[in-house]
Amino acid sequence: MMPFHLAFPVRDLEQTRTFYRDVLGCTEGRSSDHWVDFSLFGHQIVAHVRDTPAGETRTHVDTIDVPVPHFGVVLPMDEWKTLAERLEARDDIDWIERPLTRFAGEVGEQATLFIRDPSGNALEFKGFASMDQLFAA
Repeated sequence: MMPFHLAFPVRDLEQTRTFYRDVLGCTEGRSSDHWVDFSLFGHQIVAHVRDTPAGETRTHVDTIDVPVPHFGVVLPMDEWKTLAERLEARDDIDWIERPLTRFAGEVGEQATLFIRDPSGNALEFKGFASMDQLFAA
């Protein structure tokens, strides 16, 4: 699979570096005074400083209301569990939705969690026991 690229707005680069590097375990790439690249599980994400706050709306999916927009990564279940446990052990995570299972017993069953970064961007991390279920209808 080819890596995706995503650029997103942030308020403060140092807070962003700390969160993505120290909390999520991303490696840092190139940067300037106004942006910084990270590897998020092998995908290129770029944080750009923006002064105006991002808005958030919600939409209902299965049993929860999820923030739109949001971004994240789909992981094999064992990697998702490791990340979920690491995040739950911290007391500085801005939780939107703590780890849970959506579509239980249905096609596309998945584990999910939602958090916010220091700039208020919503991130979702999904775990699948079988990646064949990712696009199953």
